[in-house]
Formats: sequence, C-alpha cells, structure tokens
Amino acid sequence: MIPTPKVGYSTNDSTHSAVDNFDAKKTFGSTVKAWRKRLGISQEVLAERANLHRTYVSDVERGARNLSLESITRMAHALQVCVADLFPTGAPPAGNFSNGHKRDLVEVLLVEDNRDDVALAMHAFEQARFANRVNVVTDGQEALDYLFCEGRFADRFKERPQILLLDLYLPKISGLDVLRRLRADDRTRGLPVIILTISQVFSDFTECQRLGVETYLIKPLNFQRLSQLTPRLNLDWALVKPTLLHSEPARL
Repeated sequence: MIPTPKVGYSTNDSTHSAVDNFDAKKTFGSTVKAWRKRLGISQEVLAERANLHRTYVSDVERGARNLSLESITRMAHALQVCVADLFPTGAPPAGNFSNGHKRDLVEVLLVEDNRDDVALAMHAFEQARFANRVNVVTDGQEALDYLFCEGRFADRFKERPQILLLDLYLPKISGLDVLRRLRADDRTRGLPVIILTISQVFSDFTECQRLGVETYLIKPLNFQRLSQLTPRLNLDWALVKPTLLHSEPARL
C-alpha cells in the first residue's frame, strides 16, 4: 500500500479539510458573507440552497469552521459563483461587480492518454465549479514540449501551468521520465505534480516520492477523488495566483 503522502491522502473527504488555517478561514468566511449579501439572501437561505445547517453557515462566516471541498462546492453553487471566487487574492468582494470580473487563475495541465479518463476528469472540475483553464496533452513527449515550448508548442509564449496532473503510464515517454526531466530543470523543479494512478500499489512510488510529488489520485478522477487534494488545492494553490502560491511561477 502507498504510505500517506505529504499532502494528505484520504479515501474519505470528511477526514481532511480544504480550509484549516485560521487566517484563511477568516478570509474565506468574509468572502462568503460578502457574496451572500450581494445576492441579498440570509444565512438561512444560503444554508437551504447549499443543503447545509444554518449554524454551519454562521460558523463559516465567523471563520470558525473547517471545510471540505464538498462543502465549499455546495456554497459556490448556492452563491452562483465558481470555487475560485471564494478564494480572492486580496480583500473580500465589496460593492457592485459582475460575475464576469476577471481573475488571475492558475492554469492546470492534465497529461492523460485515455480519452474516457480525460472526460471524467474534466467533468470533475466542472462539478467543483473550477473556472481554471485545464489544458490536456496525451503523451509524455507532448507534455515536455508543452512545458518547455518545444515541438508543435514552440510558439506558445505563455506562462507555464502551475499544477500538473500526470499519468505515469504514457505513450512515447513515461510519466516517471517526464517527472525526472522536470525535476532536473531549474525552470520546472518546483512545479507541483499530482500523480494519477490506477492503483494504490505501484512500484514507482519510492522514486516519485524522491522526486517530490505532491500527492496521488486514483483514476478515474471524479469529484470525490478531486476532493482528496485537500488542503492544498483550494488553499495554498487556491487555483488563484500569485499570493497564495508558494512562489512566483517561472516565466518563459
């Protein structure tokens, strides 16, 4: 069996919270309250829409409640916003603004050769109301070309993705070899990598751990498994950059 990774692997969403830092909880609660007031609804109405207890919502707004990704997603649905809107890079929203306001969102790169698994992963992101751009490549060589702007991606003058979801068993170049290349290059050494695997038992775990992967997810990716990315997915990364990221992303 895979030992517990450093981020916190769990098969039960309730065992880990997506928001467990005191300051982050206070900021999150203030943001939820601001969005609720913008809609002109009470805590009772928000709780009903989110299928949560009223005291739970009250605790959230006071910054006194740890949250799972599932609870965060319920509130995002109830407030008619995406999850990223509940994790602002600055002060909580105030005044008049539209749902279409621009956010500086983290870009995700998914490296997966199975079309069905890609479709399920995209559906999981949609269910969680993530507004982030998720780009998809289907083999190890494409992943390296995309990240280093080579081959058919030579004209891609953009920032690198800030999160990499990587299948280990890829055509052309294996996921493990992709990971080794990333860790050997100063430009990508700190890129957070999440390994996608079909089993909790695989022979490359020790090497992946040595290369500093963030965590592991069992395929196919669905909403429940996406919730296992707590706490980093919605707090440290927050899918919003740059202030909640560990460091500034490398630029091309």
